[in-house]
Amino acid sequence: MPGRRRPVVLTLVMALLTTGVAVAGWFAFRPYGPTGAAKVVGVDTAAAPTTVVLPPVEPEVTTTTAVPVTVAPEPEPEVVTVAGSKLRRGVARPISSPATIADVKGSRIGLYSAPGQAEADDTFKNPTWEGLPLVFLVQQRQGDWLELQLNTRPNQTTAWIRAADVSLRTTSQRIVVSLAARSLTVYDGQSVVLEAPVAIGTSSTPTPRGNYYIDGAVRTPDPSGVYGPYQVSVAAFSEVLMSFGTGVGQIAMHGTNAPSLVGSAVSNGCLRMRNADVTALANAVDIGTPVQIV
Repeated sequence: MPGRRRPVVLTLVMALLTTGVAVAGWFAFRPYGPTGAAKVVGVDTAAAPTTVVLPPVEPEVTTTTAVPVTVAPEPEPEVVTVAGSKLRRGVARPISSPATIADVKGSRIGLYSAPGQAEADDTFKNPTWEGLPLVFLVQQRQGDWLELQLNTRPNQTTAWIRAADVSLRTTSQRIVVSLAARSLTVYDGQSVVLEAPVAIGTSSTPTPRGNYYIDGAVRTPDPSGVYGPYQVSVAAFSEVLMSFGTGVGQIAMHGTNAPSLVGSAVSNGCLRMRNADVTALANAVDIGTPVQIV
C-alpha cells in the first residue's frame, strides 16, 4: 500500500544525506633540475621525488551558479607593520620583463627594513615549512642590497636582504589572471604561451587581486582527484580565510575533478583549471614567475 512505502523512502533519503567523502593529499616535488634552474616539476622528470605535505587548498563546490566578484582597487605604495615583528615592510609593485628571481642559499635568511641596516629585523627559514625551496621576486637593487617581495601575509609586502645571501636568475615569463574574464594567460616576453579559462573565488571568498609570483609547485598523487595533477602555489593569501585545513589560506592554481565548474566563481580563492591546462602551465613556467591578478 502507498502509505507503507514512506518509511522505506525516508530511510533511503537519510542514508544518502549522511554519506560523505574525505580527501587527503601527499605531494611529490622536485625543486631544481641539473642546471639549477627552478623549473616546475614535469611529467618527464627522472629524479626521485621528495615527499612533502601540502595543506588542503579548498574543497570542491558542487554549485554551478556564478557569483559576481567585488572589484577591489589596487593598493597604493605604503609601508606596513606586522604584529610580532620589528620588520617594516613595503608594498610590491608590478614587475616588467625580464624579472629577477632570488633563490635563498642558506638555511635561514635575514630580512631588513631598509638597505644598509646592521641587524636583521626578522628571518625566514629555508626550505619553507612545506619543505619547498625559499624563493623571492626581486623588486629593486641598491648596491649590495635587494628589495624582495615576500611569500607571506600581508599580501604584496616586501623587505630588504643582503644580495650575497641569494643566487639570482631571470625569467621573461609572466602570468596575467583576469578575474572579470575568468581567464589565465602566460606570456614569454610579448608572446602568448598559454591561454586557459579558470574558476575563481566567490564573492564571500574572493581571489585576491594584486602583484604576486609563483613560489612553489607540486605534483599530486592522484591526477584525477580534487586538485588534479598539479598545484602551482602563488605567493598570495586569502583576505578572508586566515587558515584553511592545516594550512595558512594560501592561493594556488590547480586542477580539478569537476571541469564543468571552470569559468565560474565557485572557489575559496584558488584558481581552478582543467587538468590538461594546469599540466601545460606546470611544465611551461619557472618558480618565481611574476603573477598579476586583476
